[in-house]
Amino acid sequence: MGKITYTKLKGSQNMRQRLLLATLKSTPILIEDIHADDTLPGLRPHEISLLHLFEKLTDDCVVEINETGTKLKYKPGIIVGGSNMVHDCGLTRAIGYFLEPLILLGLFSRKPLAIILKGITNDSKDPSVDTFRSTTFPMLKHFGVPSEGLKLEIKSRGVSPHGGGEVHLSIPNVQQLTATMWTDEGMVKRIRGEAFTTRVSPQLGNEMIYAARGIFNSLLPDVYIASDYRKRLETGSGNSPGYGISLVAETTSGCCISADTTISYTRGEEAEDIEGEDKKEMIPAADVGERIASVLLEEIEKGGVVDSTHQGLLFLLCALCPKDVSKVRVGKLSPYGIETLRQIKDLLDVQFVIKPDPSTGTVILKCWGSGMKNLSRKTT
Repeated sequence: MGKITYTKLKGSQNMRQRLLLATLKSTPILIEDIHADDTLPGLRPHEISLLHLFEKLTDDCVVEINETGTKLKYKPGIIVGGSNMVHDCGLTRAIGYFLEPLILLGLFSRKPLAIILKGITNDSKDPSVDTFRSTTFPMLKHFGVPSEGLKLEIKSRGVSPHGGGEVHLSIPNVQQLTATMWTDEGMVKRIRGEAFTTRVSPQLGNEMIYAARGIFNSLLPDVYIASDYRKRLETGSGNSPGYGISLVAETTSGCCISADTTISYTRGEEAEDIEGEDKKEMIPAADVGERIASVLLEEIEKGGVVDSTHQGLLFLLCALCPKDVSKVRVGKLSPYGIETLRQIKDLLDVQFVIKPDPSTGTVILKCWGSGMKNLSRKTT
């Protein structure tokens, strides 16, 4: 075998996307200066956990990390997928952090993917598992992914700091994606959502629903927010008290615009400290419901076929399409969306044509797909 040539990258920016694109493209990468200027330099626990996950899903993957954790050599393996897999995502990032790369790896794996993920299901940093189910999955249909075999079951809810959540994820594999012309965001026809509570009074969930409905009902009649209240461990309540809400606006053209949030005790407020009556109050549930309803309205106002948190995934899907033109409309480009476009250019050699639409305040993006094919998938 010849000497392996590594593509050199610097810094910890978008480690997740770099590893994902390197794996899909079978490009060995060398990343230096990982969190080099931080007080504790080197790979973070969630980044190490992500590497372990990639190792589980692929065959013949090689990972080399130096002593300080600031330098990573990564030679991707063949994406195998498969079932009966379990992965503990840890407690530094939510399961949502791992789901985006998992979905894309699953689509291009040799066998359909079925995996159990454990950790935090809902937090305020990463998209919740509810959002993936209500918004991300419908978005995949626009790229020719069949809804059959696409499933996410929430067996147990887990919030920060102690997690305890568990979800079962199934992803079908595809031969290739379908290029899309997706520029019509349509008009909002209904609002759906889910409020949850774990180890706290279900009344908090009712207050969130009532407050959110109060804002939406003056705008449109079709509003329904379901409830998922889990009080005890046997009902899948996880290990920490918390509550949250996930909302999605469905439009006449099949777009789903989402917003979610979770409120839980910060690290350091140990369970013993919060059992008593004098426990520190979390943000009032009614305020949480109102706030997230307002955030959703802001996302709708920005325009575009996806919300700002889904821009990165949208651009990745367009770039992984066959050699054909994809054209999409988004609201103002988010920092994550911009960073994704850079990674796509560097690692897939796909460049987007970006054209602002002043009449709507939105942005139209066009690209020629990289022609990604799932060569290991058995043809029927």
